[in-house]
Amino acid sequence: MNDEQAYTVVGGRGSMTVFEIYIKTTPERLWEAITSEQMRRRYSFGVGTVSEWTPGSEYKSSVPGVVDIASGENLEVDPPRRLVQSFTALWSEDVRKEGTSRVTWEIEPVGTSCRLRVTHDQLGEDANNELYGGWPMILSGLKTLLETDKDLDTPGSLRYSGAAEA
Repeated sequence: MNDEQAYTVVGGRGSMTVFEIYIKTTPERLWEAITSEQMRRRYSFGVGTVSEWTPGSEYKSSVPGVVDIASGENLEVDPPRRLVQSFTALWSEDVRKEGTSRVTWEIEPVGTSCRLRVTHDQLGEDANNELYGGWPMILSGLKTLLETDKDLDTPGSLRYSGAAEA
């Protein structure tokens, strides 16, 4: 059975992409991995996210000195269960044109594991797939980190880790 699922829904108010993954961890450890700048760098292409993690606070995601990835507002913060964020992509002019979308992280305990559902919605009907195409690599890296304490090599992580070292 595949432990990672993704599906896209297109409707009258734009589209959304939903990713679901099961991770052998606790809700608290999963929340820490989502909100810790250092942990996030390990599974998200070398990109760290800085924030106060309170409702209404801003966040910024980047590889410092290399590339700004995203910025937005933490709309809903309910540790260790739910995080809702506005999302403005910054890494290229093409994605900047897409405007602001929303990302919702939902953590649900399942036995000794967690189900993580990431919903990226409020996307335009013909949204640039760069906005959501990296989620499978990010979530696979998150799962690997939490279950093995090792980093997963992905095309994205190799690209930005090399840029950060140059």
